[in-house]
Amino acid sequence: MTPGTTLLRAVLRPRFLASAWPWRGIAYAASTAAASGVLWLLLSGPAAPLVLAVEVLRPPRAAHHLLLAAVLGLVGVGLLALVGPGLALAVARVERWRLRLAGDGPAPFRHTGALGTDPATWRTGTLYTDPATWRAVAYLLLLAVVAPVWGAVLALIALLVVSTPLSVHHHVVNLHSPGTAVGRTLLGLALIPVLLYLAAAFGGAHAALARLLLCAEPDPAAAELVEVARSRARLADAFDAERRRIERDLHDVAQQRLVSLTMQLGLAKLDLPPDSPAAAAVASAHEQAKVLMVELRDLVRGISPRTLRELGLRAAVEELAAGSPLRVRVDADAGRFTPTVETVAFAAVSEALANAVKHATATEAVVSARRSGGRLTVQVRDDGCGGADPARGTGITGLADRAAAAGGRLLMSSPAGGPTILRVELPCAS
Repeated sequence: MTPGTTLLRAVLRPRFLASAWPWRGIAYAASTAAASGVLWLLLSGPAAPLVLAVEVLRPPRAAHHLLLAAVLGLVGVGLLALVGPGLALAVARVERWRLRLAGDGPAPFRHTGALGTDPATWRTGTLYTDPATWRAVAYLLLLAVVAPVWGAVLALIALLVVSTPLSVHHHVVNLHSPGTAVGRTLLGLALIPVLLYLAAAFGGAHAALARLLLCAEPDPAAAELVEVARSRARLADAFDAERRRIERDLHDVAQQRLVSLTMQLGLAKLDLPPDSPAAAAVASAHEQAKVLMVELRDLVRGISPRTLRELGLRAAVEELAAGSPLRVRVDADAGRFTPTVETVAFAAVSEALANAVKHATATEAVVSARRSGGRLTVQVRDDGCGGADPARGTGITGLADRAAAAGGRLLMSSPAGGPTILRVELPCAS
C-alpha cells in the first residue's frame, strides 16, 4: 500500500477487491456504527431533559406545562453545552486513531494553539474559544446524525446479501423452481462486491470529512520554516562544539608547549653571561613568551570559561565583572541553565562590557540576569556615550544570530549621549 492512500482513492483502483481495502472499509463501517451507538448512549443523559420537554409539549398538556417545558429545555441545553465540547474533543481523539483504518497518512491534531492533545490541559476559557472545539462539535453531529443513516443503508444491503442464500436454501429444500434458486444465488454473489464498494465509498467519504474537521493538513511553508529553525539550531550547536574543541586544543596543546618554551628560555637566560648580547635577546624572548602565555590564557578563558562550565552563569558573570576595568554591579539569579542558554547569555554580557570599554568610554555598568515565566532575561546597561551601531561591527550581529538560534531575541537601545542597554531574552526550562 502506498503511503497516503485512502479508502476513496483505493475504490478507484482496478485491483480493489483483491486488496485489503474492502475489509478495512467493512471494519471502518462497523466501528463507525459502534461509535455512533456509544455516542447516543453517552448523550442520552444530557439530552433526556430535552426529550421530556418535547413530551410535555404534546397536546393536550401543552397549555398547562409551558413553564415546565421551558425549564426542562434550559436544563437540557445547559447540560449539552457543559458536556458537549469536552465530549466532542474526546471523541475526536478516538476518531483520529480510528482514521488509521481509512487511510495510511498521519492524522495530526488540528488546533490553533489554545488547546493541546492532553485533556488535562484543557481550560474552560480556551475550550469554548478555540475553533478546534467547534470543529469537533460539528463532527459529533456528523457522527450522531449522518453515520446512522449510511450505516442503515449498508445494513439493508448486507441483510439482502445474507437473506438471498437463505431464500435459495428454502427453495432448494422445497424443490421449487430451481431456475429461480440459481438466479437468486447469482444475485447474492453479485451483491457482495456492491456491498464492499459501498462500504468503502461511504466509509471513505466519512473519513474524508473527519480528516477535514479534525486533522491538520501539512503546511509546506510551515514545515520548511521548522526545518530552517532546526538547521540553524544544529549549526549553532556545531559551532559551540567546535569552539569547545578549539579551547581544548589550545589549553592542552598550545598552552602547554608555550609553558615549556617559557621555562626553557628562562633556563637558557640563567646559563648565559648577564652582560652578553645573547642574554639580552633571550631575556626579551622570555618576556614576550610570558606575555603571550597570559594572552593565550585570556583567549582560552574567553572561548569557553571554566567557571561558566563548572559554576554557572552567575559565577562566570561575577568573575568577568571582577576583571573588567569598569565598576560593574551584578544582579543575577542563582541556578543553572542549559549549556546553550548559559553560553549565549555569557557571550552577550562579555560583548556588552567589551564594547562599553572600547567604544563607549563608560565608567560603570549594571548587569542583571532574571528568570521569569520560562525565559531568562539578561540586560547590560552602561553609562557611556551611546551611539552604538550594529552595522559597523559583527559582534552584535553575531550575538543576535546566536540568540535567534537558541529561540530567543536580542534588543539594543543606544541613543547618542547614552546610555546603552543591551537585552537578551532566551527560553529556558522553568
